[in-house]
Amino acid sequence: MRTLTVDLLILGAGVAGVYAALAAEGEGARVLLLSKDPLPSGATPWAQGGVAFPRDVADLEAHLQDTLRAGRGLVEEGVARSILEEAPEHLERLLAWGLPFHPEPTREGGHSRARVRHLGGDRSGLLLLRGLLARLRSPVLEGHLAVSLLVAGDRVAGAYVLGPEGPLEVRAGAVLLATGGLGRLFPVTTNPPGATGDGMALAYRAGAVLRDLEFVQFHPTALPEGSLVSEACRGEGAILVNALGERFLPRYDPLAELAPRDVVARAVFLEGLRTGGVFLDLRPIPRLEERFPTVVAQARALGLDPLKEPLPVAPAAHYAIGGVRTDPWGFTGVAGLYAAGEVASTGLHGANRLASNSLLEGLVLGQRAARAALASLAFPKAPEPLPALTLDPALLPGLRRRMGEGAGVLRRREGLEAALAFAEGLPLEESPPDRAARPHLEAGNLALLARLLLRMALLREESRGAHHREDCPGEAEEAYHLEARGATLCRVPLGV
Repeated sequence: MRTLTVDLLILGAGVAGVYAALAAEGEGARVLLLSKDPLPSGATPWAQGGVAFPRDVADLEAHLQDTLRAGRGLVEEGVARSILEEAPEHLERLLAWGLPFHPEPTREGGHSRARVRHLGGDRSGLLLLRGLLARLRSPVLEGHLAVSLLVAGDRVAGAYVLGPEGPLEVRAGAVLLATGGLGRLFPVTTNPPGATGDGMALAYRAGAVLRDLEFVQFHPTALPEGSLVSEACRGEGAILVNALGERFLPRYDPLAELAPRDVVARAVFLEGLRTGGVFLDLRPIPRLEERFPTVVAQARALGLDPLKEPLPVAPAAHYAIGGVRTDPWGFTGVAGLYAAGEVASTGLHGANRLASNSLLEGLVLGQRAARAALASLAFPKAPEPLPALTLDPALLPGLRRRMGEGAGVLRRREGLEAALAFAEGLPLEESPPDRAARPHLEAGNLALLARLLLRMALLREESRGAHHREDCPGEAEEAYHLEARGATLCRVPLGV
């Protein structure tokens, strides 16, 4: 088996991973990126919305308040403030690198003013990632999946990897997870096929804490097969109507189409049930084809013409709010292991992400995590891979169906319990990493995360009667924080 040794191993090559690599190589570190799919990979190239940067010092406070409001009281304010305060330096750097941000910011749902900077209309994520990759000097191994983390005692020291040429052992002074979310756990999602929660599962099995998994943000406007219709469309004047042709969102929220995503998603779902469907009318947007070429092309590929008729839309699983718990510098609490981007839970998003804060978080935490990792490098001798967790991928369609029914936009206890019973009945198996195949690994990761997500969701349902921390019984853990009305709630161990 081949063996490589580097200072920093980064799993994932989206915005957080590539920006982290740029920061690390700028410090002279030996960096290796792994991408399990061909570049440009991950969810970043799929991001139609831009990057939310505060416009000026005065707008920083407004941006913070919008973030707190969207997060439903669960945002860690100090973390959010520090990220927004750091944002201008990253915008200045990206502009200096020649990234083609549109000079005029736009407004998206939940934002009180226009502050979202786009690139190439609705191709923001793709152009951002291409611009970063163009500056990257460190090697990227495409088609490589991390099967398990290498550990030595209580320290992560690399990863056991499967690639087109067979297994590879990468020993590293530190590992940074930037593997994205878990949208493929749901039957309809805006996420790419690789969004199978790999980094979350790897971290959990190495001893890291996962939190807030039950907070999955559903994008309100996806086409029938899951293609995203950017929230910026509503910011530019698109309106939602039900099957009766009625504009309905003003009845749900004073901000109407520009309400936070959770509000719009629930309204779209309920109006669809009540009237038989919901449609997004893009015709009020001037220069639609120029402004949103991706949306127009996706619609036409389905035989729809947004210049002539409203598009049928429905909510789709979009963004994992929760993930690997980290501090504000990306440290997971496990020596040698860091995380940034959607895989991580920093506290920025609370219970509901404000539109276009995610790419900003990927930039800020990518750089922070890389620098923190480089300050903690260690190379223990003879680290060993953890076992792999696998599942027959033929069982995934049934799991996804039950996740959609039980843990979708409108959650009900009976649906959550039924989905959990199914997930807990799946025959997950531990196996040596060299005997695992990618489909079985991805299925195993999703099944593990389904169990944890559903248990957390049920705990959240019970939170109204929870204890304050000082009243918690001795066996309760603090590994997962449920917060409601200011009270931190007791949690018993979740286990696997």
